[in-house]
Amino acid sequence: MNFTEREIKELLISIVALALMFSGFNFEILPLTIVVIVFIFASHEIIGHKYFAQRYDCSAEYRMSTMGILFGLIMAALPMGFVFAAPGAVWISPFSKNKFAFTVNHITHREYGIISAAGPIVNIAIGGIFALLNFYLPMQILGMIASFSFYIAMFNMIPFLGLDGEKVMKWSWKAWALIFAASLIGYATL
Repeated sequence: MNFTEREIKELLISIVALALMFSGFNFEILPLTIVVIVFIFASHEIIGHKYFAQRYDCSAEYRMSTMGILFGLIMAALPMGFVFAAPGAVWISPFSKNKFAFTVNHITHREYGIISAAGPIVNIAIGGIFALLNFYLPMQILGMIASFSFYIAMFNMIPFLGLDGEKVMKWSWKAWALIFAASLIGYATL
């Protein structure tokens, strides 16, 4: 998997912004929150979306959304405490670079749906594993990882605003319902 300098910089900015949002601007727990967000967010974007897009021979690169970050920081600063976690997304292109030129690949609705579902599915898997670990070995960090993982999966499955849920629902409403239900149940049980 290849990363550009710009992509790494934008991933780091997004991670810090998400950590500020999820820590509630509490600088005492910010270092712990950064570790949790690196694990959860990077898994969602890189192992989920970027990896699967590249498996379908597409180029994929993370891009932050300045408006998404600003809106998220403002929402997190308000007394209601709602975290709007949309700092950016993996941009997928059917153009892939080979040794001498570019190749244009065809991506189906199903493949695009799978790429979109991959991020939330990774978060659900992480949430489930860490919820079980936390059940048998209760620790704050294990509970945080489980809770944030399910939250990010659930939030991303909202079927509008270009989020993963909208793309998955266009492909298969049954897949959307299953993924959304799993993330909702996981989050509600913690």
